[in-house]
Amino acid sequence: MRPPDVLIVGAGAAGLATAIFTRRFNPSLEVLIVDGAVKPGAKILVSGGSRCNVTNTIVTERDFSGGKPSIIRRVLRAFPVPETVAWFASLGVPLHEEPTGKLFPDTNSSRDVLNALMRELADSGATLQPSTRVTAIAKHGEFALETNRGPIAARRLVLATGGQSLPKTGSDGAGLEMMRAFGHTIVPPTPALVPLTAGRGFHAEVAGVAQDVELALWIHGSIARRITGALLWTHFGVSGPAALDMSRHWLRAQLQGDEVTLTLSFFPGETFEAIERRLTHVSEAQPRTSLQNALAQWLPASVAHALLHQLAIDGSLVLAHFTRNARRRLTRALVEWPLEISGSRGYTYAEATAGGVALDEIDPSTMESRRCAGLYLVGEMLDVDGRIGGFNFQWAWASGRVAARALAKSEIRGEDGVHGENR
Repeated sequence: MRPPDVLIVGAGAAGLATAIFTRRFNPSLEVLIVDGAVKPGAKILVSGGSRCNVTNTIVTERDFSGGKPSIIRRVLRAFPVPETVAWFASLGVPLHEEPTGKLFPDTNSSRDVLNALMRELADSGATLQPSTRVTAIAKHGEFALETNRGPIAARRLVLATGGQSLPKTGSDGAGLEMMRAFGHTIVPPTPALVPLTAGRGFHAEVAGVAQDVELALWIHGSIARRITGALLWTHFGVSGPAALDMSRHWLRAQLQGDEVTLTLSFFPGETFEAIERRLTHVSEAQPRTSLQNALAQWLPASVAHALLHQLAIDGSLVLAHFTRNARRRLTRALVEWPLEISGSRGYTYAEATAGGVALDEIDPSTMESRRCAGLYLVGEMLDVDGRIGGFNFQWAWASGRVAARALAKSEIRGEDGVHGENR
């Protein structure tokens, strides 16, 4: 059988977008997309609590970590959010905005998002071949792939195999190792957007309680990053948007062997001096109020109780009897509480992967590899990971569209693999 003009490995968000746009831009190209799963798109289905946070109202390179921001910016600008919203509307999936700019389908159903993409894939004329796991890739003029269903050849190849997050959906990092064999640099991966585990602490006592906090990442004694948002105390440690966004930074620092610690402020954006003044004012205005009741004005009562217990401070103590030194000790705890992070819940619970193929080894105008002509890399397998809120999906749609535009414009390469002229 004649090799397809374009073979895409991975039918997740980035792979589906690449296939759909390639056919829309150039219907003369034969596009085959293969995936190891019987029913592709599992990660789309479980995303956003099965509601699928498709994108965000404002997406810039500042919402991402990993490779050079200038490269990320160039890819994102090739498919801005308004065009993404219009595209989904054209697929029959109108979106609505929720707090922090998150855009969800009006039906709040990730199944509707996946069904729309699968319909568009079929309507575009691309061919989907599920249950096809690629085990090896070589290039001898054309690309030669070994799969569990036999060999497949292709003139141009797109890798959209993802990172290592949520391995039950098929993302196991195999694509990264294949790209290493093709001479690509692989930035060591770690989980991202993953709950963090803690050793000692009061987290188990207040499991299920959520509150707004500010997390500070300390590297070698200096604050390297601050993240503000909702935090969820759990039986194993911490979760919620603030913890998930911080996870990739803590884990990368650990991987690099840095001296890293994490602290929490119960008063985001407030200084030690401001909180001390607040406590002093309450002590003067309400001297007969107990310390527990005073703290419960600002913190969840269970958190206030657990915090005082950890500090060995009697919560029934009235403010009039609270000494200046004790007040300063409590203030320090309120703005710089040490979280004894022991690790993370791993790729099984991670929503993304940090690390992957080095971003400067692809051409941002085409997503083509600078190491191998005719090879394109899109989505999560690149060293790009966004914060929580739909940003990783926007990277998937945008990188897939950039690759598709380039694939649609380029001529089929000859047997020697030399680039043809653009049409």
